Amino acid sequence: MTGHTSDEPLPRPVLAAGAVDAAKAVSLGGGPFAFSHVEIRDPDSRRIVPVEALPDALQPALERLTAPRPPVAGLNWQRPRIMGVVNVTPDSFSDGGDAFDPGAAVARGLALVDAGADILDIGGESTRPGATPVDPLEEQRRIVPVIAALADRGIRVSVDTRHAHTMKAALDAGAQIVNDVTALRGDPAALRTVSQARIPVVLMHMQGEPQTMQRAPSYADAPRDVYTFLEERLAACAAAGIPRAHVLVDPGIGFGKSLAHNLQILHQVGLYHGLGCPVVVGVSRKRFIAALSRDEAPKDRVPGSLAAALAAVEQGVQMVRVHDVAETAQALAVWRAIRLGGLNATP
Repeated sequence: MTGHTSDEPLPRPVLAAGAVDAAKAVSLGGGPFAFSHVEIRDPDSRRIVPVEALPDALQPALERLTAPRPPVAGLNWQRPRIMGVVNVTPDSFSDGGDAFDPGAAVARGLALVDAGADILDIGGESTRPGATPVDPLEEQRRIVPVIAALADRGIRVSVDTRHAHTMKAALDAGAQIVNDVTALRGDPAALRTVSQARIPVVLMHMQGEPQTMQRAPSYADAPRDVYTFLEERLAACAAAGIPRAHVLVDPGIGFGKSLAHNLQILHQVGLYHGLGCPVVVGVSRKRFIAALSRDEAPKDRVPGSLAAALAAVEQGVQMVRVHDVAETAQALAVWRAIRLGGLNATP
């Protein structure tokens, strides 16, 4: 097992507009962002260091920061990508079962693609705080017809599940990515299933289980603890034959984290580029938005969702997982034109 100890420094690329020396800049993961400085974060301090002055001990981390991210399911990372959420559940926190009927779920998926989604994430088990587990056979009954109908139309589909049998059924139906909130820990057969299928996987951090994860989440240092967890899961994947090129990482906003933990992680989300994988962030309609505002219901948290998503892509996050695709696509189009080159920016 590998992992950072509590006193080891972690570098975060400094991507803020006006903070990059173009003559000395290097690419972040082969994508559109460049950086010339990194913030080195120790448990008790933070300092900004030019790339050329990084100590030898941090050179492997710099190599991971700059290594090009291979395409996943045909998606390159020259712009932020949108993962649209389709919950085929009766008890989703975000939409209360709006797409529980298979026909409604397919229609929602098609609408999200028309609105700008690059991939659809189909789930049949709610993992909101306090959610009751769903039998994998019931989960498959809900999502397999939806995945098959969307995949038959040539749409990229990810399956949101922690159950190996559901992963296999979804892949057989045409899913191209597995998105697992347990980072392939929730089912003993999950690592083997993904490895044998040779398909990409999103590893998400979650402290505890959905039924109990929000009761008393605790970290010594939330951003670093999540980094160490994801690094350890990458090592487990490698040992199982899943290459880093097939892995995306997600720090799991709202999954076993307090408001303070969520904000600390989002403030430092650029740290996770040091894992050498595309970074996925899901902030859409989550409870922390209402806690920072006026306790709005999930469907009234769109402005806060957009603000959090834009803050994440400002740190180079390659994919955002969202419910409100049209609004996110519009916000990203405007952000991209302003941030990355004006009218000459590539759409």
